[in-house]
Amino acid sequence: MERVDADQGDLQCPNCAGQCRYSPVAQGLQCTMCGAVHSLDTADDHLAAAEFPYDVDLPDAEPPLPQVKDLSDTRAHQCLTCGGEVLFTGPALSEHCPYCDGAMVLSDQDSGYQTKALIPFKADQDFAQRQALDWVAGRLAAPGDLNVVVSQARVAGLYAPFWTFDSTEAVEYWAKHTTGSGDNRRTRSLSGHMRIHFDDVLMPASPHVTPLIRDGILHEFNPSDLRPYRAGYLAGFAAERHHQTVDEGLRANGADKTLLMRNRIKQHINKSGVHSIRYQTDITGIHYRRILLPVWILHYTYGGTPMKVVVSGIDGRTFGERPFSKWKIAGYSAALAAMTIAFGIAWGAGGLL
Repeated sequence: MERVDADQGDLQCPNCAGQCRYSPVAQGLQCTMCGAVHSLDTADDHLAAAEFPYDVDLPDAEPPLPQVKDLSDTRAHQCLTCGGEVLFTGPALSEHCPYCDGAMVLSDQDSGYQTKALIPFKADQDFAQRQALDWVAGRLAAPGDLNVVVSQARVAGLYAPFWTFDSTEAVEYWAKHTTGSGDNRRTRSLSGHMRIHFDDVLMPASPHVTPLIRDGILHEFNPSDLRPYRAGYLAGFAAERHHQTVDEGLRANGADKTLLMRNRIKQHINKSGVHSIRYQTDITGIHYRRILLPVWILHYTYGGTPMKVVVSGIDGRTFGERPFSKWKIAGYSAALAAMTIAFGIAWGAGGLL
């Protein structure tokens, strides 16, 4: 499976020759004509969780895949707004970018690296829309008509590219520890050694995977849910290729890795008031996966501002952007002020008794 594009015959129903698309509910390819469901399971599904070694001292010699040429089977679209290249397989059609809702045009310039595995969609579009409306219903100070607007949102199902990284790191660190305050404030220097093992650290593999999209999917990743890449899983959905080398992926996620390292060092020191952390590390045992993870993105506009709600295609976890009602905020503020005044009056009256 060296390419993302598919033989269109693989997506045809063997019963009636109708076109199939992947059904999250049926967990298989479902014919749009006769409704028959065809499994994509293979005897090698357990191999999808395999990880691949990477040596930081050797150049990344993995060649990119050829450009997509047969646009009748898999169509590469380029967004005119954010510049992203997105693939559509089988019956999936789109005039809008799944990431930013910008206009898209056909492109034959897309190339990338081999997808190792993916987690198929488990939540369908109807479920995603219900999750989004439930999320809106729970927003404090939301405009009264927000649920109506979100119910009419444009919905896009997307397989977003991610990395998983393993590594073992021998760390030498230096930090400062401050205690007390005022004249009793004291700052001391600390240093130490530790060994850290990172397992299945999930990182975005595209600048288009925003923190909102990332946070909507990070928490329920389970390697046992991975399946070997098959184009049938993409039928009816969009997907972005992996465009980063392993080295580029490591560097692009350097800030997140630094945050993880600092948190581990703080846990190792196990004191409050730790700051000014510096460290150096010797990294060994790097392993990686190139995977695709499913996400629903609902695009809507409120008051002229484009916003989105993101629903994990794995478990329905929902995050989003939302407007606030200035009238409700004013009402809450007035109510809080009235409660504060009433409490003050009651407290004062109690003191006079």
